[in-house]
Amino acid sequence: MILVELTPVPASLLPVAEFRDHLKLGTGFADDAAQDSLLETQLRAAIAAIEARTAKALFSRTFRWRLTSWRGFQREELPVAPVTQIVSFKILEGDGDETVIPPDSYVLEQDFQVPALASKGFGLPTVPVAGSVEIELVAGYGADWSQIPADLRQAVLILAADFHENRRDGGDGGVLPTRVMQLIAPFRVMRLFGRWR
Repeated sequence: MILVELTPVPASLLPVAEFRDHLKLGTGFADDAAQDSLLETQLRAAIAAIEARTAKALFSRTFRWRLTSWRGFQREELPVAPVTQIVSFKILEGDGDETVIPPDSYVLEQDFQVPALASKGFGLPTVPVAGSVEIELVAGYGADWSQIPADLRQAVLILAADFHENRRDGGDGGVLPTRVMQLIAPFRVMRLFGRWR
């Protein structure tokens, strides 16, 4: 199972000015924007970390998901949320041939936690031996920073600030700050047997 981001978040949508204010960096100097590339990098890293922990796309963008077998017969949970559109759904043969599945044969079950692709008929199409399924989808809360839930926006700023303040040390092994974990907790999906998505 491989999820690939096809349309990265444009730099113009990142809240660099808000992050600069959050850090209480000095303003009014000729080189106010000198650190913007560093701040952008830290914001992108914080967004990626929070998306990985929550399985949520913050900014809306297009992804391609490829898998070699279904986990369910009638429906398949999608690896990221919230999904707003299925752009395309294909079955790929091992020899490179592809079959486009018509949109009227499936439905997107929209859910802010665990969206799914469901068959309108008997079941999902059979995945051929040595073949795969390719689903292109649009996921995210919105195209603008203000459309992302406030708790997640705050978590991004806190985590990016932590990256900024500790950028010269070796890191803490991927452990997120407690405040960040508290903010993102409602957005994480609890699985059976106590496992988080």
